[in-house]
Amino acid sequence: MQDWHLIEKLAHQNRERIPERVVHAKGWGAHGTLKITGDISHLTCARVLQPSTETPMIARFSTVAGEMGAADHERDVRGFALKFYTEEGNWDLAGNNTPVFFVRDPLKFPDFIHTQKRHPRTNLRSPTAMWDFWSLSPESLHQITMLFSDRGLPVSPMHMNGYGSHTYSLWNDKGERVWVKFHFKTRQGHRHYTHAEAEKVIGETREGYQEALFGAIEAGEFPQWTVQVQIMTEAEAGALSFNPFDLTKVWPHAGFPLIEIGMLELNRNPDNYFAEVELLAFSPSNVVRGIGHSPDRMLQGRIFAYADAHRYRLGTHYEALPVNRPRCPVHHYHKDGAMRFFANAASPDAYYEPNSFGGPRQDSAFTEPPLDLNGPAARFDHRDGTDDFSQPRALFELFDAAQKDRLFTNVAAAMRSVPVEIIERQIDLFQQVHPEYGAGVCAALDALDPQF
Repeated sequence: MQDWHLIEKLAHQNRERIPERVVHAKGWGAHGTLKITGDISHLTCARVLQPSTETPMIARFSTVAGEMGAADHERDVRGFALKFYTEEGNWDLAGNNTPVFFVRDPLKFPDFIHTQKRHPRTNLRSPTAMWDFWSLSPESLHQITMLFSDRGLPVSPMHMNGYGSHTYSLWNDKGERVWVKFHFKTRQGHRHYTHAEAEKVIGETREGYQEALFGAIEAGEFPQWTVQVQIMTEAEAGALSFNPFDLTKVWPHAGFPLIEIGMLELNRNPDNYFAEVELLAFSPSNVVRGIGHSPDRMLQGRIFAYADAHRYRLGTHYEALPVNRPRCPVHHYHKDGAMRFFANAASPDAYYEPNSFGGPRQDSAFTEPPLDLNGPAARFDHRDGTDDFSQPRALFELFDAAQKDRLFTNVAAAMRSVPVEIIERQIDLFQQVHPEYGAGVCAALDALDPQF
């Protein structure tokens, strides 16, 4: 016991692992740069979005459902999370590779995630739970159609788009607000595996995404994405036939065309994966002056949930860790707690606000324009009169015959072992999207099991 070298080494090893993320546990990251080439300065005072601005950033891609050791090439939504180290503080845009999501009510998000994780009794992933939830949630149809289409299995992080997904806001020095959606379009082209091809890749490596991203950057083949935005005025939002803040919906490009504003490039691999990717923490609550939120209820839920998850997983002062801290001076009065390892920012007497000892002062210039509220303060009825079929129908009708066949086959393969009554309920939803959709899945199921 007096061999303190041994004791210290063993004690540290026992504490090397930290809790994995509740969702998006398996991930791959790299550093890069955001370059703004367009001009939307009339819409936002955010310096990060001004013409000719270059901002250092870090990206993390991930799967949603799998644990840390999951295979990279499983069919799943991919996280597409970006942290920009701007002149005014950190701006986080934690999105996905799809422009929509399965649910629009944050109350149902934990239930959805439970269906993607392991069954409490069998400790196995449960297709029954997954399809049971989806078949009782017609709002999920849009995302299901994307997930089981070709784009549900990108060959690498570089060959997929990214989306902020939520509706955010931009505001300028005049206090004028517009709504915005962020798009990141891959310049490498879209490439996808079929289910059979992915199974073969997984048989050879469970780390295909890490190998592809790390290897490309090491070889100097820096992946790039074109940055685009859609803009909607407050007046246009009020005149729409659908809720523009509904995360299960997209904004039609015909009415709200894509505006190119810049380019995102990843050009440096982390030197230490744990310190720079595993400790990396994103939260939609991290915005800068000129960028804000919206009445999107899922976004409102994430504003709390993400930062709270990081405080549990990493500690009270996770934002002071090197990969998470801003590159510019940011003043606050966060005080004590576990791992309080940074110095006081001002006089030791200035530990509250307002004070008379030279401490930082609250700045009204960072206050967003006021948001009008209306309607009763009651629980959100997220299915009241909402059309959950038109947008999935429009997407389905864009597919050619081969794409539809692969969609049907992918859905049918994922329904193996699911009780018939759940399958029938889901097929009824597919038929409401398009009769060909329901019939195609039925035929694919029959091909797998004639008894169905």
